Amino acid sequence: MRVDQPDGAVNRSFYARVGERYSWLDHRDKDEGWWQAHAERVETWTIPGTGYYELDKVAGDVEIAYFGLLPEFHGRGLGGHLLEHALRRGLELGVRVWVHTCSLDGPHALANYLARGLVPYRVER
Repeated sequence: MRVDQPDGAVNRSFYARVGERYSWLDHRDKDEGWWQAHAERVETWTIPGTGYYELDKVAGDVEIAYFGLLPEFHGRGLGGHLLEHALRRGLELGVRVWVHTCSLDGPHALANYLARGLVPYRVER
């Protein structure tokens, strides 16, 4: 479901709980005002209490800014469904949808992206 009234507390909570295992540290020290402004800038969708994604429109394209499930929901096939929803919604908003990933992400993240048609654009080591 879409978070129709942007709520920084929702974004902050998912960011902290989903990202805890993956070293999502960039925004951990941000205050409530920052989180609210962030929530108002992105489009947020959730499987309530399970996972979420954020879409950020960037010059006609759409970045999946954050995406993930809470740890207790890994391995149930929900990530693939959530990613497919994110990609469909992203293509409604822009011409191209993209996401960053790295070796710190979940062990199935890259395979999930590739299985849904995303292709590597650049690899850095």
